[in-house]
Amino acid sequence: MTLQNDLSALAGAAFAAEGFEASYGVVRPSDRPDLAQFQCNGALAAGKANKTNPRAIGEAVAARLRENEIFADVTIAGPGFINLTLSDAYLSARMNTLAEDEKLGGWSKPAETLVMDYGGPNVAKPLHVGHLRSAIIGEAIKRLARFAGDEVIADIHLGDWGLQMGQLISELELRQPDLPHFVEGAAGPFEPAPMGLRDLEEMYPAASAACKADPARADVARAATKALQDGRPGYRALWRQFVDLSVEAMRVNYADLDVSFDLWKGEADADPFIPDMITDLKDKGLSEPSDGAVIIRVARADDNKEIPPVILVNSQGAVGYHATDIATIIDRAGSLKPDRILYVVDNRQALHLEQVFRAAGAAGYFAEDKLEHLGFGTMQGKDGKPFKTREGGVLKLRDLIDMVSARAKERLVENGLAEGFSDEETAAIARQVGVAALKFADLSNQRMSDYVFDLDRFLAFEGKTGPYLLYARVRVRSVLEKAKSKNAGTPGAVLLSQKEERDLALCLLSFGEAVRAAYEKRSPHHLCEHAYNLAQAFSKFYAAHRIADEADEQARASRLKLAELVGRQLELVFDLLAIQSPQRM
Repeated sequence: MTLQNDLSALAGAAFAAEGFEASYGVVRPSDRPDLAQFQCNGALAAGKANKTNPRAIGEAVAARLRENEIFADVTIAGPGFINLTLSDAYLSARMNTLAEDEKLGGWSKPAETLVMDYGGPNVAKPLHVGHLRSAIIGEAIKRLARFAGDEVIADIHLGDWGLQMGQLISELELRQPDLPHFVEGAAGPFEPAPMGLRDLEEMYPAASAACKADPARADVARAATKALQDGRPGYRALWRQFVDLSVEAMRVNYADLDVSFDLWKGEADADPFIPDMITDLKDKGLSEPSDGAVIIRVARADDNKEIPPVILVNSQGAVGYHATDIATIIDRAGSLKPDRILYVVDNRQALHLEQVFRAAGAAGYFAEDKLEHLGFGTMQGKDGKPFKTREGGVLKLRDLIDMVSARAKERLVENGLAEGFSDEETAAIARQVGVAALKFADLSNQRMSDYVFDLDRFLAFEGKTGPYLLYARVRVRSVLEKAKSKNAGTPGAVLLSQKEERDLALCLLSFGEAVRAAYEKRSPHHLCEHAYNLAQAFSKFYAAHRIADEADEQARASRLKLAELVGRQLELVFDLLAIQSPQRM
């Protein structure tokens, strides 16, 4: 239970003792921290609902709360706001309990099994800046859910089975028609085609452009897609080679972001489920023919926007994203048995996923309300459009990481934070700082919002930035190392007596609420906000009080413990956000 939960339970019991609903007892941090630490506004709602003077209700509830020794002060303001201030003894005791908790006061919940679908890159295309948000938001929510108690299975869900595969295969056939893979009736085994990742990355845009420019060329690609999906051996062998080349490079890129997946499955893994699914949907009366295609109507009478039908099979007889996504749900429901399936996918895919969710729900494959689309906005350039290179192209993820690392190294040198380090050490620290700056800038925004890519702001060592938080963590470590070198004793029991100590303790104790908000809203920015507030509270505490060289032994041990807890909690938040912090800088 979090501190706010416990205080709300006490206030709720006081309301109930006065004959009102306990739900009126919700307690939250005070809007006026100069007057109190917490407040409860339930008396106003209770008064309105029961046609009673809210001030009188507030006085009666406050009188009961004053009987509890955990409160140093309980007052009434205005028409019935209840202001609560905790005693130093109670806060100190909560802090000492928190210190023994391996989750440091983090909120937890009854376990569910979640499948998380994030990443979603296409085979044969290098990861680029457009893949960044799905990867780091998904990774943070995965870690957060596991921390809260859920079992989470992360699936990258590769784009490896659509028209782009037919485009690639037909492009290769035009370039290398003598490959055994293209001999009609050849069954293999086939040697790998003479090509590497760079060839694949060059072929993809060339094939796509050719198909857009020439309808006849597009027909060839569609025919190759159909043949691949029908199981032509030579095409299947090439498809496998394309996937293996791509995944090898993807693993390296995702590792640079400290992003990992439990499953590396793709659209192709859903293919075995599609024939039975098509038959089942027909038998249930959910699918119907339409201009040579097979569709599922998912629009509803109360829709306030147009919801087009799902295209189960297109007019060429091939299946597309709708069919593979529904079949993927069937696969996941049967093999993984999740309670929920979460999709961390760009807002622009909202309509597609709504169609898929409705179809899967109507067919009884998975409850529609247990399928969640965690959409997100775009990273934009300063022109307000999706971020591009100066030349107008899409920036590769590898180039983005290298760019922020190089700029971070410049900033470290400018701020005198690279002195005494070798070039190798500085480069390693710069990579951590650069990636942290990139991740924190993204995650600190509300998930659904767009934001502007501004590397200079991201890399600042002041304000709500990744580098600022990393430096705060290094400062905490420095304080503890200084105490150790001076034989100043070890962290001990927390004994609070000063305002900055209380404020820091309250911030540490608010971690559970930050975890709960981030989990329930599926939005890591609440953790980012907590980490920033904690770093600021520690900075004020650090500026106001001696720590390692405090003369009073009990106060010194207490302050060292506070510093230790700040360091541990910051490190825990970093881990939840998949941010690595340097030991020193």
